[in-house]
Amino acid sequence: MKKAIYICAALVAAIACKGNLEPTYIEDDIYVSPPETRKFTFKIMGDFNVQPKTKALIGDGKEMTDLWIFDYMDGVLIQQRHQMDTDEDWGAPVMNLRYGQHHVYFVASRGDSPELDAENCILTWGRVKDTFWKDYSINVNSTVSSNRSVTLDRVVTKLKVCFADTIAANASTFNVTPGTWYFGLDYTTGEPCEAKSNETIIFDIPANMLGTDNANVTVFGFSSTTEWSTSISLNSKTAQGDIIGAASISSAPFLRNRCTQYTGSLFTAGGTINLSLDDEWSEDSVIGTW
Repeated sequence: MKKAIYICAALVAAIACKGNLEPTYIEDDIYVSPPETRKFTFKIMGDFNVQPKTKALIGDGKEMTDLWIFDYMDGVLIQQRHQMDTDEDWGAPVMNLRYGQHHVYFVASRGDSPELDAENCILTWGRVKDTFWKDYSINVNSTVSSNRSVTLDRVVTKLKVCFADTIAANASTFNVTPGTWYFGLDYTTGEPCEAKSNETIIFDIPANMLGTDNANVTVFGFSSTTEWSTSISLNSKTAQGDIIGAASISSAPFLRNRCTQYTGSLFTAGGTINLSLDDEWSEDSVIGTW
């Protein structure tokens, strides 16, 4: 039988009053009603401050730029939304959720060049920066509150490299090469993925920093809640690609929501590695020297 859909104006008006997404329709002589839904407003919270006037989400002193919301029922993606910091309802997204049990996954980030692979539930970034995540479970019915505050948790680790000596006058870049580094997030589990081996992260050196002391660079990567370690290679190059300073760190430890900080000389001989504790980010942050 040839498929036909007929929309009844009276039914459209009646159902619209109930707040459903779609009208009832007739398909192959069978009445089909769309699922009942409820409109929810989610207020995003976490280890960042929400600025009332600009609605900016500030984490670690920097503004988040992207927010993803993924709505799943019984392991099936029902709907998704990508907000940017220029959107009208930035930081307080509104979504219609069907009646029933949901897992709504939230990801807020300021990373560069994000890419979504919804088929494999993965978000990746060209350069990872501060990122927060939450698996929010909710059972939708006619009586539950439709205004929800969702607290997101940080899912990245941070490597801070401090150079104790003077930057050479002909230096062009600082280059950080971890033995293993995670550039992706499984947004249904919060676990790191998309590991890369010996991927160099390049930082251009501004002209006004040449000849100055105490420069530093910060590298973000995804991490689990179990501590892991990797080697780190450091160097500085000229504009022609010649290495003019180098150092290395063996077995640097990393953990989600923890800062690992190392200080040492790059353009002159460095020393041995010593570790101590600091209170940046979590209380277990690691500080060392090379």
